[in-house]
Amino acid sequence: MRLEVLTLALIVGAFTWAFRYLPTRADISRLPQGGPLARFLAATGPAAIATLFTASVVPFVQGGMPLPLGLGSIAVLAVFGATRSVVGATMAGSAAYGLGVWLLPPG
Repeated sequence: MRLEVLTLALIVGAFTWAFRYLPTRADISRLPQGGPLARFLAATGPAAIATLFTASVVPFVQGGMPLPLGLGSIAVLAVFGATRSVVGATMAGSAAYGLGVWLLPPG
């Protein structure tokens, strides 16, 4: 492995860890509701869903099977729209995607 790739992986890993760990340690009880930091922290859940969706879509755009992508996308949108639960939407999308792969295996 090239040193540049290893360095990049370590930097990205460190920032990913910090981005996920540090907000759990921050005392946000004194933050004003609707303030910039509160809005930023509230946006991380939907941003995570969008990131996972994009990472899932890229292989399919290059010529894959559309059933898992469609099932997962519909499940995420339906559950998040109905419940506003990031966790529920993520789990439903993952389950529907897995169901789609099981119904139509690759190859």
